[in-house]
Amino acid sequence: MTISAHDIPVWIDPQSTDCRFPDVSLALTEPNGLLAIGGNLSAQCLLDAYELGIFPWYNAGQPVLWWCPNPRSVLYPEEIKISRSLKKTINKNEITVTLDTVFTQVIESCAASRPGASGTWITKEMKNAYCQLFELGHAHSAEAWFNGKLVGGLYGVAMGGVFFGESMFFRMRDASKVAFTYLVLQLDRWGYRLIDCQISSQHLASLGAREISRRQFCKILGGALGYQGQPAPWRFDATFNPHIT
Repeated sequence: MTISAHDIPVWIDPQSTDCRFPDVSLALTEPNGLLAIGGNLSAQCLLDAYELGIFPWYNAGQPVLWWCPNPRSVLYPEEIKISRSLKKTINKNEITVTLDTVFTQVIESCAASRPGASGTWITKEMKNAYCQLFELGHAHSAEAWFNGKLVGGLYGVAMGGVFFGESMFFRMRDASKVAFTYLVLQLDRWGYRLIDCQISSQHLASLGAREISRRQFCKILGGALGYQGQPAPWRFDATFNPHIT
């Protein structure tokens, strides 16, 4: 692949306290969505990025890579798909779900090496950055428990009426799906408009995610930023009932 000077992503000074991101329409088509290189993972840079629909994703040893792909995989909370088998699992009530109780354990579990994988994109720097966002009330986790043990979960960032999903893990079949379903149902009750799934996958599509254009995604995001999100730490509503008919 030949890349012209026009196609080279914008460089952001890693020492800058103000990450000035280019317009997302300038993101590359190949690799899809690469917008900028450099910058840092300070809380301010991350919040500035998410507000524009941009997220970091890179491997250890690389500078920070910033992305805004087109199309974008999203899930509208009211469109979540719950399979018959997942309904049975949920209604057994063997897996319990909590919110924002063990964020560090969740991100550590998401970062752990997985079968067939040579490494992880969730570097130490990345973990520290999102733990800081959690302390500031911007990042959140959903945790699945079985017999008192953490068996699955996910974490992400909330901005206005949008939840940006980052990563999930499981140690028990369907555990991460149960945690995700609980979270989406609660976000729907709170009036959140969208769950950002970033890149499409068969797993996410099975839960109801679909692709929309980057322009549509940014339009929805812009309209949802004025929403007064749920204050941290997150907890399920007292009347929340996970039983699904």
